[in-house]
Amino acid sequence: MENRITKLFGIEYPIIQAGMIWCSGWRLAAAVSNAGALGQIGAGSMYPDVLRDHIRKCKVATDKPFVVNVPLLYPDLDKHMQIIMDEGVEIVCTSAGSPKVWTKILQEKGIKVIHVTASSILAKKCEDAGVDAIVAEGFEAGGHNGREETTTLCLIPSVREAVKLPLIAAGGIASGKAMLAAMALGADGIQMGTRFVCSEESSAHPNFKDKVSHLKEGDTKVSMKKVVPVRLIKNEFYKQIQQAEDAGADASALMQILGRARAKKGMFEGDMAEGELEIGQIGAAVHNIIPAGDIVREVWAEFLETRKRIADL
Repeated sequence: MENRITKLFGIEYPIIQAGMIWCSGWRLAAAVSNAGALGQIGAGSMYPDVLRDHIRKCKVATDKPFVVNVPLLYPDLDKHMQIIMDEGVEIVCTSAGSPKVWTKILQEKGIKVIHVTASSILAKKCEDAGVDAIVAEGFEAGGHNGREETTTLCLIPSVREAVKLPLIAAGGIASGKAMLAAMALGADGIQMGTRFVCSEESSAHPNFKDKVSHLKEGDTKVSMKKVVPVRLIKNEFYKQIQQAEDAGADASALMQILGRARAKKGMFEGDMAEGELEIGQIGAAVHNIIPAGDIVREVWAEFLETRKRIADL
């Protein structure tokens, strides 16, 4: 299939793996890219020297394009961007901040820029900033979420109407059927995070992968809205946050409960009780842990099959 996303990034399928902290290192990014989709290294959980190492290892493991995801609210941002430019990364995905700050600087180095947004208003600002493509992420998504609480089904057509840029749908997508639905609403491609957490190459702890693969509907909820809204699996840590929020805790009190390295403790080190476990609602539909390349091929095959079935109607 050739469309605006495949041509822009030089890939076979318009499928992008999300840049998930603690879950998306070079092994996953390379495996996804080698399968014909677009892999992504999640720099948000990496010190600068670790990021450089992952970029270099990814380049050895694949000769295909890959992305580095950079949340703009993280420390060491200047160092991360300098490493990305020094190492000749071809595509960067920015999030959690203004696209105006880094887009032109990166593009002057020949780097394509994607920015993640959760509203049509912010999508228009991305277009004004000159980004090459937009990820519109609905409220079903795992990790940090938009304050507008707009679901993917509502968000994609709104963003499509607001901007003309290549549009990538994210949030609640883990199958070829969902991919077709997103593209019917105006997306040019999709981004999946939760589905790739449960891949063999994901750097998530085996405990976390197993937990995700056994989730049921309603096992996740968006929490910590007074700080940064984040979708979490309901565990002991989540209950502490929920109780504090119910008691009227302010942002400072919530941050004190959160502490340091809570996400690492859960997703990377495997503490399923006290760790911060970020995942999307679609985890309830993910039931196995398989190679990332198989995920890409299964999603694409289901997309083609579903498209044919709908056309036959």
